[in-house]
This record gives sequence, structure tokens and C-alpha cells, in this order.
Amino acid sequence: MSESSPSGSAEQPDFDEMARDIAEVPAVEVIVTVAVNLMSAAAVKLGLTEEGDAYKDLDEARKLVTALAGLLDASATEISSFHAAPLRDGLKSLQLAFREASIVPDEPGQGPGEKYTGPIYG
Repeated sequence: MSESSPSGSAEQPDFDEMARDIAEVPAVEVIVTVAVNLMSAAAVKLGLTEEGDAYKDLDEARKLVTALAGLLDASATEISSFHAAPLRDGLKSLQLAFREASIVPDEPGQGPGEKYTGPIYG
């Protein structure tokens, strides 16, 4: 039995080790990492990557941009302006890109994430 345990454990994640690893990461880094992942995913869904429109999906982009705006709004007092400012700039760029990509643009204040950021004009 003991011989099969090491090979079996190699295939399954070690949740205790994962918990210890995440425990060492400051909350600000977790928030920033999640924000950057949301930004990257939104950029792909907006067709802003090298692949262009291959993965473009404005419905998915709207969800990602709104989630990013909500995260930044909720964490604004928890992360420093050093971290927040570039994330807010990236969010605004994504919101403007969404507005430009939309065939029928949303009214100001109705675009993705604008309930958190206020109206974006482009």
C-alpha cells in the first residue's frame, strides 16, 4: 500500500501545501493578481490580443469588465493608490475599448462596470 501512495499523491493536489503557499501571499497581491487576470481575459474577449477577433465575445467581455470594476471599487480602500491607479487606468481603457467595439453603444453610465466607475465617454 505504501508504494502506491506516492504515485497517487503526485496526481492529486496537496491542498495543505497549497493553503500554506497562499497563506504567505499578502492580500494586496492576491487582489492585484485577480484584477490582472480579469483584465487579461477581458482584453482577449474584446479582441485586443494578437489573435484579434478570434476569441472576441462582447457578452463575455461585459461580464469580465464589470467584475473587474466591482473588485476595484470594493478593494479601493484596501490597496494603495500605487496598486489601484494603474488598475483603474487599465479598467478605463477596457471600458473605452468595449464602447468602441459595440455596434450599438451603451448609454453613458450603462456600459460594463460603469455603475461602479461612473459614466465613461469615448
